[in-house]
Amino acid sequence: MNLFVGNLNYRVKEGDLQQVMEDYGAVSSVKVVMDRETGKSKGFAFIEMEDDAAAAKAIAELNGAEYMGRTMVVKEARPRA
Repeated sequence: MNLFVGNLNYRVKEGDLQQVMEDYGAVSSVKVVMDRETGKSKGFAFIEMEDDAAAAKAIAELNGAEYMGRTMVVKEARPRA
């Protein structure tokens, strides 16, 4: 399952998120979205998890949780319309 993680602290790195998500299950990939011009984080990321049940548990437990001073938004990523 592909997850969207938003409202992240701009200092959060891909390795930080991978550690948090691996508490719930195997992580295939983590991509913090960066601004092309400044090279700084845009404050959101996409995470791919192998097990849908583990991803659903991560959504249930992490959506609304505080991480590095910000309240995270964690939900299933949807394709662009």
